[in-house]
Amino acid sequence: MRVSLLDRSRTRAGEAEFEALRGTVARAVRAERLGYGRFWVAEHHGVPGIAGAAPAVLLAAVAGATSTIRIGSAGVMLPHHQPLVVAEQFATLSAFAAGRVDLGLGRSPGFTAPVRRALRQTDSDFAADLVELRHFLTGTAEITMHPQPRGPLPLYALATGSGLRIAAELGLPVIVGGPLLGVGGDPAPGLAALAGYRRTFQPSPQQPEPWVAVSLDVLIADTAAEAADLLLPEAWAMAQGQTTGVFPPLEPVEAVRSAHRTSRQQQYLEQTAAAAIAGSPAQVERELAELLDRTGAAELVAAGSTFDRAALATSDAELAALFG
Repeated sequence: MRVSLLDRSRTRAGEAEFEALRGTVARAVRAERLGYGRFWVAEHHGVPGIAGAAPAVLLAAVAGATSTIRIGSAGVMLPHHQPLVVAEQFATLSAFAAGRVDLGLGRSPGFTAPVRRALRQTDSDFAADLVELRHFLTGTAEITMHPQPRGPLPLYALATGSGLRIAAELGLPVIVGGPLLGVGGDPAPGLAALAGYRRTFQPSPQQPEPWVAVSLDVLIADTAAEAADLLLPEAWAMAQGQTTGVFPPLEPVEAVRSAHRTSRQQQYLEQTAAAAIAGSPAQVERELAELLDRTGAAELVAAGSTFDRAALATSDAELAALFG
């Protein structure tokens, strides 16, 4: 069982945005020391609460600061890019971290209409783009990409319902999260979708059999109450994003507690908290064991964030300890 971290370079109130990027690199260094198998970053554009807009560039900094941990994107949003450009970026990255680079690909649209316009986003065929990208990386495209990657560069699909179908057809491993996991809700639809992925999976040279990773917020503290506090900054940002259209930087727990909120915002805050796993080490171990058993996942991608960087580092260490 592999455990990895996903860091979205969350900004924090009162802190310069570049500090979020430096914090991501520092967290990757700690993750390697703690024995994590993989460190993921993500792609967001025009979001005040997230500084991670350029995964390939950020991963180059992570590669330079680490030496053994696998590094990857979870993910690059393929509708924003030409497949050739993505292939070239990650092949270049592999020159500095040979055998350690993973390319996770998704298709989420830009957060707002102005962002989508700025990205020149148009309707695209995600499956066709994945196939084209794979041809570039394997040297089977109509043009030869340069530089050639140093060794295999595995692809992963960030999948929802239809994304699971595409991943099964193309023989790709998947990373799933959100409602598909059924955390804090009904697990049946997600389990049915995962069963369909495994049932219809077509083996590929990269992946001879179905493979699933699950991604969700995981935070650990000494007590359940303290862990619930760690969840508040992220949950409050999600609530604001859903109701105001602006996903803000993380705020201190005390500021979140005292903030005025509408009933709708309170509902979103509670929903976000319910979709996470947070608590004492024993509580988190129990809930994760149940989730991993239910989904048959081969990897846990822990995506938790909170305002307090020291508390986040402690949570990361506790999670690593659970997996030995």
